[in-house]
Amino acid sequence: MAAGRKASKTGYEMWMEQEGIPIHEGYGIEDVTQVTRRPWSRTGGLGAFIQLKGLEGLTGMVVGEIPPGEALRPEKHLYEEIIYILKGIGSTEVWLDGKPKQRFEWAEGSLFAPPLNAWHRLYNGSREPVVFLALTNAPLLVDLFHNGEVLFSSDYVFPDRYLGQEKYFEVGEREDRGANHNWVWNTNFIPDVRSAPINAQERKGAGVQVTIFEMSQNTLVGHMTEWPVGRYHKAHYHLGGAVLLILKSKGYTLMWPRELGINPFKDGHGDKVVQVNWGVGSVFSPPTGWFHQHFNTGPVPARQLATRYGSINYRVGIWDALEGAGVMISVKKGGTLIEYQDQDPEINSRYEETLRREGIVSQMPSL
Repeated sequence: MAAGRKASKTGYEMWMEQEGIPIHEGYGIEDVTQVTRRPWSRTGGLGAFIQLKGLEGLTGMVVGEIPPGEALRPEKHLYEEIIYILKGIGSTEVWLDGKPKQRFEWAEGSLFAPPLNAWHRLYNGSREPVVFLALTNAPLLVDLFHNGEVLFSSDYVFPDRYLGQEKYFEVGEREDRGANHNWVWNTNFIPDVRSAPINAQERKGAGVQVTIFEMSQNTLVGHMTEWPVGRYHKAHYHLGGAVLLILKSKGYTLMWPRELGINPFKDGHGDKVVQVNWGVGSVFSPPTGWFHQHFNTGPVPARQLATRYGSINYRVGIWDALEGAGVMISVKKGGTLIEYQDQDPEINSRYEETLRREGIVSQMPSL
């Protein structure tokens, strides 16, 4: 047997470089619509990779652009993909070999997921560029196969995922899955995430609303979250690979490794706490096992789109292994959530001071 090759980079990292488009790194990107994009021969449009520290080879992120009045090349692939439209209007065709095409229209704020290994093509229906954000689990597969091209060359049809069903991309139904998961939206298309109704879930924080969505029978899922002016979430941690996109307001997120404990400032580790400032269009990704806590400092309710593992319908063992009792259960009870009364006092003090500078009245309950 030939000796294994010791690589300084992962297979996905090398594949990204071979694609010849920019790669943007960091804990977060202030405005993902403004990142440099270059012509991408694979898609026929423009693109850039976003390689955040918290993605950790679990998920990948791409910013794509479709020139005015043009279309991307048709493609199918063995990785899951969730697409959010950042700018523009257009449509998507989806089909299997030998079956009729389905077409649906979308606009800024739309979210959808092409079925696994089904042909799809995105069209720009306007005189302005279309810009979109795509989250995938391609890194896991490229690293396992040591080959990116194999992901685009399979003819296998996944009958449990898609067989050309009519109304596949119509808005689906919601169901109440109980206190820990609240409402789950089983849908393959959301017309506008920015205005979609969201359900109350105050286990995550005062006034917080959360609706989970499951798309195209994927293991990659997500949720929409909104919370009021003058309030913030409870800190929690989970598996890396999640991507958080800000849709409304401005604020900041604090992140720190769980090894620093629930009182990082009080215990002298404040210099190791990472603060990511955000506004509309910002993306960031908390690393595995890092507490993260979101603070709204703007004059309107904050809204966030999160894409991640953690499907309720299609469980993933690596997510379950880290989550323990759950992200809505206190760390004192085996979960990964810090209740307000247990958090570092410095966290609330800093938030109150930030609100004073912004001229906003705190709406936090008594801690």
